[in-house]
Amino acid sequence: MQIDIPTGKISKCWNFLKNIFLRLKDIPLKYIYILIGILIIFIGIVVWIYWPKPLPPQYPTVLAEPVSKENVEIYVEYAGKIKAKQHVEIRARVEGYLEKMFFEEGGYVKKNDILFAIDPQVYSAKVEKAKAQLNKNQALELKAEQDYKRIKPLFEQNAASQLDLDNAIAAYEAAKAEVIMSKADLTQAEIALSYTEVRSPISGYISESSADIGTLVGPGGKSLLATMVNSDTVEVNFSMTGLDYLKSKERNVNLGKTIEERNWNPYITITLADDTEYPIHGLVDFADPQVDPNTGTFSVRAQMPNPDHILLPGQLTKVKLLMDVHENAVVVPTKALIIEKGAAYVFVARKDSIVEKRFIELGPEVKNRVVVSRGLGGNEMIIVEGYHKLSHGMRVNLIKSDNNEK
Repeated sequence: MQIDIPTGKISKCWNFLKNIFLRLKDIPLKYIYILIGILIIFIGIVVWIYWPKPLPPQYPTVLAEPVSKENVEIYVEYAGKIKAKQHVEIRARVEGYLEKMFFEEGGYVKKNDILFAIDPQVYSAKVEKAKAQLNKNQALELKAEQDYKRIKPLFEQNAASQLDLDNAIAAYEAAKAEVIMSKADLTQAEIALSYTEVRSPISGYISESSADIGTLVGPGGKSLLATMVNSDTVEVNFSMTGLDYLKSKERNVNLGKTIEERNWNPYITITLADDTEYPIHGLVDFADPQVDPNTGTFSVRAQMPNPDHILLPGQLTKVKLLMDVHENAVVVPTKALIIEKGAAYVFVARKDSIVEKRFIELGPEVKNRVVVSRGLGGNEMIIVEGYHKLSHGMRVNLIKSDNNEK
C-alpha cells in the first residue's frame, strides 16, 4: 500500500527548520549553552518526578491478641439422679374405713394438715370406755385410801391387828396401780382415736391417693394412702471411679468437706432437660468411704437448693463437679498453638513487630482455651491468625485484637 505525502508540506517543514538554524547562528554561543543547560535541568526534573519509586518491603499481616490471666475452673462430668430431701409414705396406723380426703392430689400441704379421715366410732367408744374405767379405779383408790387412814390410827392404839393394816396398805397400793393402768389405757385409746385423722408429717407435695373413699385401711387392709416429698432442697447422687478419687486427692480436694483456707470448694452444677444450666450450685456433703466392688465406683451426694421446685425427684441429669481451680493462670486460645513432634509453641510479637518462636508447657484445656504452665508471661502478645507463614525473627505487619475468645 503506497502513501502519497504532499510535497508542499515537506517543503514547508524544511523551510521552518532551516530558518531556526539560521537564527541560531545569530545568537551568541554562551546563550546557546545556557539554553541547553536549562533544557537538561528541565528534562532531569521531569525524569526525577516521573521515575518509578522503589516499593516498600511487604511484611506478612498477622492478627495478635494479648495473653490473658484468669481463674480457670476444671470440671468433671457424671450422670446423676435427683432425689427428694424427704420422701415419706403416708400410711394408716389404725384399721377402719376411709371416710374423707382433705387435700388436692399433687398439691402442696403443710405439716400437720389433715389429709384423710378414718371412721372414728370404734376408737371414740374405746376412749369413753377407758375414761369410765379410770373414773371407777379412781373411786376405788379413794375408798382404799380412806380405809388405810382409818386403820392406821387404830393399829397405833392396838385396836387393829397388823394383818388389818397390811391388807389396807395392799388394797391402797393396788388401787393406785389400777388408776395408773387406767390412765395409760385412756392415753392409748386417745392416741388410737387421733390416728383416725391422718396428718401430714412434713411440708411438701403430695401424690395422688392410693386408696379410695370407703376402702378398709390399716393393719388388716390397705395401709399405704399416699406419698409426700419435700423438694425445697434436693439431693443429687452420682458415682465416681477410684481413679477420679485419686485425682481429687492430688488436687487436695476432700469430697464432703470444705476447706476455709481455700477460695473455692467442690460444688456441682447440673443440666436441665432443655440443656440449660441450673443457676444454683450445690455443695458436695457426702462421699461413700468404700468402693462398690461390683462397679468399681463410690457414691457421692450433693445438696442442691430448689426454691422454685424446678428439679423433680427421680429426674436424671448431667452433673459437672468442680475439681480444681487454676488461679490467675496464663491462658491462650487453642487456635494459636502449633504442635510439632510432641512439642507446643506459639509466636510471640515483640514491640518492634518482630516475632519469636516460643516453646511452652501446656496445662489443662477448657473449651477453646489452654492453660500455659510455663513459657509465657501475662503481658505478652501472641499471634492467633496468620502464623503459618512465619518464622523466628521475622518482621510482621501487626494487627492487634482485644476480642479474647472465651
